[in-house]
Amino acid sequence: MEEAVYHVPVLLKECVDGLVVNPAGIYADVTFGGGGHSRAIVSRLDAAGHLYGFDQDADAEANIVADGRFTFVRSNFRYLKNWMRYYGVEQLDGLLADLGVSSHHFDDAERGFSFRFDGKLDMRMNQRARLTAADVLNDYAEERLADIFYLYGELKNARKLASWVVKARMHRRIETTEEFMEVVKPLFERDREKKELAKVFQALRIEVNQEMDALKEMLTAAVELLRPGGRLVVLTYHSLEDRMVKNLVKTGNVEGKRIQDFYGNVDCPLRAVHNKVIVPGEEEQRANPRSRSAKLRIAEKK
Repeated sequence: MEEAVYHVPVLLKECVDGLVVNPAGIYADVTFGGGGHSRAIVSRLDAAGHLYGFDQDADAEANIVADGRFTFVRSNFRYLKNWMRYYGVEQLDGLLADLGVSSHHFDDAERGFSFRFDGKLDMRMNQRARLTAADVLNDYAEERLADIFYLYGELKNARKLASWVVKARMHRRIETTEEFMEVVKPLFERDREKKELAKVFQALRIEVNQEMDALKEMLTAAVELLRPGGRLVVLTYHSLEDRMVKNLVKTGNVEGKRIQDFYGNVDCPLRAVHNKVIVPGEEEQRANPRSRSAKLRIAEKK
């Protein structure tokens, strides 16, 4: 499988330049996907260096890097700390997380990640997991659905959206993308339809995969595992993720709580490597539309 077909890595050079500060270091790419970032990282390592690539999706295994300096871990990145303990890794020199959904997932109608195709409402990154998007839409209480649309999709009409879903499912179970679109499309104005639908699908995907909880656990573990001078490199694609990463870099926790010592200094184990967030240039955005919403933050362990 050609890597470019599966997924085109965003800000590849910037990510790898910001991450690999020690060629003999131990690194983790917790969002392996098509392996684009991982291949570039491995190419910067010497014989003593090693990279652990995480992905919970079985499809990603087809892209494994055939190199003695690389180990693939089929797992959700929320279990980062457990797996590093399993492999005897006490500290990391750097960790990369590209939090966006891969092109491969959006282009696969059977996975149900995109409203561009009709298919089953699945959205599971890990297909061994039980909860699907159809389960969420058909089984969740109206109030819980509204909370998901509001918190994870930041949709102003979340309550109305949840109400329409509940009324529709009383007549028949909503199983496919097309059936779901029939229910929610009338709620959005034509000029904003695509943007609003993207938010709806984002909210469902986040809930199905428990993305916010997993991200919090992974980031917390990353800070603990990084050695002094180690780098945390994170690509985000929506405000919920970016807020958590920004808070972590500023305060040492994803909630943004400013914990001060006796002298009033904020107790934060990280420092930002760049004063401003890094975004793709116009050329990359034209070549890879997925990169348009990307934000790259790089931090170093103090």
